[in-house]
Amino acid sequence: MTEVSGPAPRPSDGRARPAPGTPCWTSLLVHDLEAIKDFYRGLFGWSYYSPGPRQLGPYARATLDGRDVAGISELTPDRQLSSAWTTYLASEDADVTAEWIRCSGGTVGVGPLAAAQAGRLVLASDPAGAPFGIWQGQDLMGPQLTGVPGTPVWHELVTHDAPAAVKFYRALFGYETKPAGSLDAEAITLLLDGRPVAAVRGIGAALLRPHWMTYFEVADPDAAGERVGELGGRVLGPPQEVPAGRILCAEDPEGAVFTLLRTEG
Repeated sequence: MTEVSGPAPRPSDGRARPAPGTPCWTSLLVHDLEAIKDFYRGLFGWSYYSPGPRQLGPYARATLDGRDVAGISELTPDRQLSSAWTTYLASEDADVTAEWIRCSGGTVGVGPLAAAQAGRLVLASDPAGAPFGIWQGQDLMGPQLTGVPGTPVWHELVTHDAPAAVKFYRALFGYETKPAGSLDAEAITLLLDGRPVAAVRGIGAALLRPHWMTYFEVADPDAAGERVGELGGRVLGPPQEVPAGRILCAEDPEGAVFTLLRTEG
């Protein structure tokens, strides 16, 4: 992990429209929706409801204290995809952004399409193959609760070549960049109007599959890691101390990777 931005943890209603390029939502693709709901319920205390039409299959929004924090979608049997967390980047016009993705060497796999009254979405991959989403919010403009345990707190692209990835994402959203100061990897922080919003970390050819990593706030990564194992998931390495706090990487029972973080301050 490189850098986590924002104020001290506090509740947020999430209704201000996020600036284009801001990570604004995270959603999980799974094969067994009910089993994975149970896993994250046990880990983060999430509750669920199923909103509106489901163009891409069965879908549930995860909530804390009645406020949206993430989404979980069940893959249809004919879609042989791996379970994974997907980071959505905000856009003012999903159709225009989709065309930019194609022109910049990326691939559009789904959309642009309307998600009922909530907004308009695109599912895409960057030139290195890392999946991500584009979200043009109308009703749902992002998580309604942030900065407290059980909520997404940071997003980071893990890829082969950080400068090449940054070139692609800057073409889409005009990010400013700065070195993230990581000692063990090529790391770059993405900024909008001077504010860090995400990061890109290059770890070379040894990486099996480029991906966006979602970090979830927890009070105690060590205790949460033990709970991951009890619920059928797996911890992928020992906890680490980083400038932002204490982190622990894990995967759920279907193999979707995520990071637990206790932020400092």
